Amino acid sequence: MKIVLLLTGKTTEPWIRSAIESYEKRLKHYVGFQIEVIPDLKSTKNLTEDQIRTREGEMILSWNRPGDRMILLDERGTDYSSVQFADFMQKMLNAGTRQLVLVVGGAYGFAPEVYAACPERLSLSKMTFSHQMVRIFAVEQLYRAFSILHNSPYHHE
Repeated sequence: MKIVLLLTGKTTEPWIRSAIESYEKRLKHYVGFQIEVIPDLKSTKNLTEDQIRTREGEMILSWNRPGDRMILLDERGTDYSSVQFADFMQKMLNAGTRQLVLVVGGAYGFAPEVYAACPERLSLSKMTFSHQMVRIFAVEQLYRAFSILHNSPYHHE
């Protein structure tokens, strides 16, 4: 299985990039992983939030390919403990999922068309985090899940 973390817009803070790179390097020991970035929209000053979501949504949906499993990271999604998330990842592996695409939306969330096309959602917390912080949390939880599956000492119960 290959996992893609699809990000809307670039990671702006160097310390966030550094944290992501650290977990990304560790995660690649367990599973194919890559980060893909949908570029920031240009000239958004005169666009409404809905128009921004719609344009970002078109680019997100271009990644929704047959045979892939696309899951939106959304605070209204399914909540898992870290162990439950590891079990979920194991089910993805057992099901023969070719590519899992986890999507971090932009500052204004997802367009209705994206929600309609990708009904599966995962919550990292009931709290709302900036789309920049979610990037770190997502990669760390993926690493934690695979370390649990491989009985690594990283996770403690």
